[in-house]
Amino acid sequence: MFTNTRAFSSFAVDDMQKAKGFYGQTLGLRLTEHAEYGLLTLHIEGGAEVLVYPKADHVPASFTVLNFPVKDIDKAVDELVQRGITFERYPEFTQDEKGIMRQEGPYIAWFTDPAGNTLSVLQER
Repeated sequence: MFTNTRAFSSFAVDDMQKAKGFYGQTLGLRLTEHAEYGLLTLHIEGGAEVLVYPKADHVPASFTVLNFPVKDIDKAVDELVQRGITFERYPEFTQDEKGIMRQEGPYIAWFTDPAGNTLSVLQER
């Protein structure tokens, strides 16, 4: 049924102007605004698109909504810190001084957007 359809992901934010600045300027993603609907599309390298929509009673998800694979996580974290990003610390994980978890699985570091949604940068080992 869905083998010939193009799926996409979406998530909510509480302030579209802050989201536009964060995703467009801070993260440097290409954006398309859909002003007539109050929506924003994030264009991710490789052709993926993510729809961002406003929700007045938005509550951030309790999980990571968007992951950005990178070749060099240290370089990515350093650059994001220079852009004003603060990395999250979780007591259930061992993270280094940069906030990177380097145990099992990929190296990963989490941060949030202005609406409190969790994002990550991750590097396969």
